[in-house]
Order: sequence, then structure tokens, then C-alpha cells
Amino acid sequence: MTTIQNSRAGRRQAMRRIRPRRNPARPLLFLTWVGAGLVVWQWWRDTPAVMQTSSDWLQGAGRITGLLAGYLIALVVLQMARVPALERRVGSDRVARWHAMTGRYSLSLLAAHIVLILLGYAAEAHTGVIKQTLDVVLHDPDMLKATFGTTALVLVGVVSAGALRRRMRYETWYYLHLLTYVGVYLTFWHQLSNGSDFAASPVARSAWYVLYGSAAALLVWYRLLVPLRLNLRHRMRVERTVEEAPGVVSVLISGRRLHRLGAESGQFFRWRFLTGGLRWSANPYSLSAPPRPDLVRITVKAVGGHSSALAGLRPGTRVWAEGPYGAMTAARRSRGKVLLLAGGVGITPMRSLFETLPAAPGDLTLLYRARAREDLAFWDELTGIASERGARLVHAVNGPGGARPEITPETLRAMLPDVALHDVYLCGPPGLAEEMYSALRGAGVPDRRIHHESFQF
Repeated sequence: MTTIQNSRAGRRQAMRRIRPRRNPARPLLFLTWVGAGLVVWQWWRDTPAVMQTSSDWLQGAGRITGLLAGYLIALVVLQMARVPALERRVGSDRVARWHAMTGRYSLSLLAAHIVLILLGYAAEAHTGVIKQTLDVVLHDPDMLKATFGTTALVLVGVVSAGALRRRMRYETWYYLHLLTYVGVYLTFWHQLSNGSDFAASPVARSAWYVLYGSAAALLVWYRLLVPLRLNLRHRMRVERTVEEAPGVVSVLISGRRLHRLGAESGQFFRWRFLTGGLRWSANPYSLSAPPRPDLVRITVKAVGGHSSALAGLRPGTRVWAEGPYGAMTAARRSRGKVLLLAGGVGITPMRSLFETLPAAPGDLTLLYRARAREDLAFWDELTGIASERGARLVHAVNGPGGARPEITPETLRAMLPDVALHDVYLCGPPGLAEEMYSALRGAGVPDRRIHHESFQF
């Protein structure tokens, strides 16, 4: 076991971040709808007032579905860029859900565009759909590239479907997912060379270049250049590994000026360990203590090949990190009293928040749920923090014979009669997290004051 606490830098960082904000998703969603409205307006402006034939109707429908698909594909790229304004304020899990939803809508619109436009062309030329398809693919500008790009996008959509995604190794899915960039690049050019809306309007053409250029620039900046700068600046290496509880290991990482990583308690990085079998995958792990100038710590439960291999990391192994990400920070707090609910390895971000969240004596409570007392990682550290801060520390472990203590609205109110007046931070395995969330709602805690972030993305 290792002890790492009393981070003055971490507490100062948390104090600076206590500025309750409005829901940052609303203005972003508003801007998204405004953009979609402008796309529809452009289509409407360029559409003839009188649609005389079925070909006109089919091609008009094909144009609008194609324009909207192109707009959403640009948003898909933007959502992959890991822009801090999105990742830190909205939350990585919500951005991931937006990305998945936008991808589904864009592929559906893309399929509708292909079908409608080919039917419209075939009706206009009085020929069969197959012959028309071959003519379009082989003879229209940039259409052969667009065909290959569409195939790549469809492949990404198929492997991202829930049933198939759960059967694949994360690394396999991740590298197949990179085909999105290939698909976007190959399909972009035919939008401008074949789209009548862009041919007729230099302003619309320029706006499309700006939209895609901005998304590409943000992607290069935040996915390549910012991580490169971070890792060249801090030069992180594995210091040592420590077993905290059965199947739970901490990785202590040394480096230069690590307190200047810009990380807050509750956040995570995507970590890549440059050693055999691990260098090709980057997995998200939370900080289990506030960064110190020369040391950061992550704590991981062995649940898969990557997490299990971390216990065997050798001191000196180089580390590549991307981040920090995540919105479950002090900035989400809106009340003076705070309850932290941790289940299993979900204690990782809670441990860091327990040390740094500003709170008066008696206003901070941590409830730690585990199977057995030996599974309570960081218990000595947590006890020391609770004593120093005048905070309350409670554990709930299985009883004799494995009897499982239930977390219900009644048990929460018995522990904290005014629980409905608390902000609550919640982290744990999906099933336990759902149980805790239901209990909190039943105890009267408003949804807006329950702060939770999932790594299931």
C-alpha cells in the first residue's frame, strides 16, 4: 500500500474551480440546431418553387438528406477531437453519446441520400437504377472516391453497433474506428464537385470549407499537437506499482512539474504505456490522488487484458498521456454539503475529490461500498483525510455469508437526514451506479445535483 495525500496544489485548484455554471450543453445544442437550420435554408433557397415531376421530388429529397448528412459528418469529426470545452464541461461520456447518436443519424441520412438521388437520376434518364448507379460511380467527378469513403463509414457504423462492439477487443474496434477519417476525407470532395447547392453559391461553398476545415484543425490540434506538447514537457515514466486491494493496483508515475498538468480531482487521462502489449492502446483511468509536482497516481482494477497487465509494469517504462478529460469536478458543485458515493474501484476519483473538495467540517461525507473489508482500497488514506478535514467516512461491505447491504432511500436518509440538500458525486460499476442513482432520486435528490460520469464509451 502507498500513501499520497495532502496536496496543497490540488486544493488550490479545486477552490479556483468552485464557480457553479449553467448547463453547458444547452448553448451547444442550440448552435447545432442553428447550423442545421442554415443548411435547410440553403437547400430551400436553391430549390425551384415548382416541382413538376417525380424526378424533381426525388432529387430534391436526395439533396436535403445529402446536405444534412454532410453537416452531421462534420460534427462527428468535431466530437472526436476531444476539445476541452466539451470534454471538461459537458463530460466525456455525454460527448461520446452525442458522437454515437450523430454517427447513426448521419449514416441514416447518407443511406437515404444515396437511394433518393439515384432513384431521381434514374427517373430523369428513364433508365434502370443499377445502370444509373454504375454511370454515376464511374463517370461523375469524385464519385469513385466517395463510394470508397461511404463504404468505410458504413463499416465503422457496423462495427460500432452495440452487439458487435461488445464482442470485439477494444484495440480492434479503436483502429477500425479510425477509418472514419478516411471516409470523411474521401466523401468530402464529391459534395463540392457534384452538389448543385455549392456550385450555385460561392458563399455556401466557402462555409462548407470553413466547417470541415475547422473540424479538421481542432482534431489535429487536440488529438496530435496538444498531447505531443504535454508529453514532451512532462516526460512521464512509471515510478512503481503498488497493490492496494485484491485485484486493484496503483501505478505511480513520475515526471516534471506534474502539478501543472492542468488536471482537477475527478478527472482522468487516456494512458498509453510504451511497452510490449500495451503501447497500441490508450485506456481511460482516473487520478486517484491530486497531482504532486513530481508524482501522479492512477488506480486500476484488473477486469481485462490491459488493466491486468498494469501490475507487471516495470519502473522506468515511458508513459504517454492525453487529457485531462472529464466533468465530474468541483465546478459541478452547487451546494455547501456534498455526499460522495463510491462503489468498488469507483473510489478512484472519489478519493481525490474527498481530499480536495472545499467543505466545512461536517459538510462532506463519503460512503464507500465494497464486497469485503479487504477490498476497501485507500482505507488508511481515507481515514486520515476524514480525521484531518472533519469529514464523515462510512463503509458498506457484505455481511457474513455474503449478505449484501442495500442502498435505499431509507438508508440514505438515516445516514443523512438532509441528503436531499446535498450535491452528490457518484462513481461505481454500472449496476451499482444505477442502484445508487435510483436510491438518491427516491431520497429526493434532484437529478441536476447528481454528478456521474461513465467510462462505458
